[in-house]
Amino acid sequence: MQNQIQNIAFDKVPVNPDWCFKNVRSVEQWTHGYHRYPAKFLPNLVKKLIEEYTKENDLVADLFAGCGTTLVEAKVQGRKSIGVDINPVAELITKAKTNPIEPDRLQRRFDLIIESFDSFRLNDYTDIAVHERIDYWFTKEHKARIAFLYDKILATRDKAVKDFLLVSLSHILKNCSKWLQSSTKPQIDPKKKPTDPFMAFQTHAKQMMKKNAEFHKQLSESNYLKTKCEIRLEDARKTSIRANSVGAIITSPPYVTSYEYADIHQLTAYWYEYITDLPGFRKKFIGTFYSLNQEIFCDSLIGQETINSLLKKDKRTAKEVANYFQDMQSVAKEMHRILKKNGYVCLVIGNTTFKNVKVKSAEVFAETLTLLGFELVEIIKRSIPYKLIPTIRDRKSGRFSKLKNKDSKLVYPEEYILIAKKK
Repeated sequence: MQNQIQNIAFDKVPVNPDWCFKNVRSVEQWTHGYHRYPAKFLPNLVKKLIEEYTKENDLVADLFAGCGTTLVEAKVQGRKSIGVDINPVAELITKAKTNPIEPDRLQRRFDLIIESFDSFRLNDYTDIAVHERIDYWFTKEHKARIAFLYDKILATRDKAVKDFLLVSLSHILKNCSKWLQSSTKPQIDPKKKPTDPFMAFQTHAKQMMKKNAEFHKQLSESNYLKTKCEIRLEDARKTSIRANSVGAIITSPPYVTSYEYADIHQLTAYWYEYITDLPGFRKKFIGTFYSLNQEIFCDSLIGQETINSLLKKDKRTAKEVANYFQDMQSVAKEMHRILKKNGYVCLVIGNTTFKNVKVKSAEVFAETLTLLGFELVEIIKRSIPYKLIPTIRDRKSGRFSKLKNKDSKLVYPEEYILIAKKK
């Protein structure tokens, strides 16, 4: 089967219009819009995968749970689900998104916090000590207002309500900071006038409350409110999920050399004291150039060809890609361990070009799965009309860039859905 994968021309696979969901903004349904998150899983895509590859009593797993799209969609369809993510910000967002709250209970606490705004005194929070990077990103007044809000939220005894409010506060931090609004990379916008935290929190929390009420009503009517759903702060390469317990894995791993999630979520991570050391935090993530090792090989022949091509151009880049392929092999082994016999892996992944070398991540993962004994059932190709991911790289550096850059080129215009079965 390994040789067969090498002979499959993935780029010749036609785009399947049934999986493109053009002009569909399902990210605005249910609780999907609670918090900004890069490269969000398209909910309609997850919904279709659940419908086609799971059964009523299946446990659905997502080893790169991110902001919880798979778990939300699983709950709407009455499927038990479990997700893991290495990022504590992702864990918080997913908890809030998958745990609908009785609307009146939420409204009462929200009203009390809004009423407390009148008691805010700037001098009470002027000298409050937070991480030094917070002083870099926020003006003194905005820092004080956020600290006040954070204190009020932490005083909430109801854990579900507290998580909900913390997610609302987390979402507005970028708007209320000096961070360049249109950028996923951490950089200051000297011309930006940050939004008032009290106003931003009130506006966003109200939007979230409206969606919570719709989600709560839907699950109540379908009798799925108590459908089991769990998110764990764990590494996809080694989880605590029980062996042979999962009916289907629906996930989208990080793209090779893609986002630095630790950097993107640093405002929340510092405010909520999830981290004190950003460089150390970066090294925990898959698909990051901060977690380099010294190996330049992988078991996939397609992957090794890519590494060898990159070695001729840039040794650091070759190590970075080799590290990614090795990590993803560990993830594939974990998938095999937790999946039931005849259970499905539904994996959404895209190819890219780096240093002018085609990085065939989809082909590599397909080959890796077959090496582990999976049967590759289907390869689906789809265009990406609404996936929230930058699609432009600098040809020389390989980093995401702007289209006006003369060295720019489009990447990730399409992606693949690999469907594999555990034999």
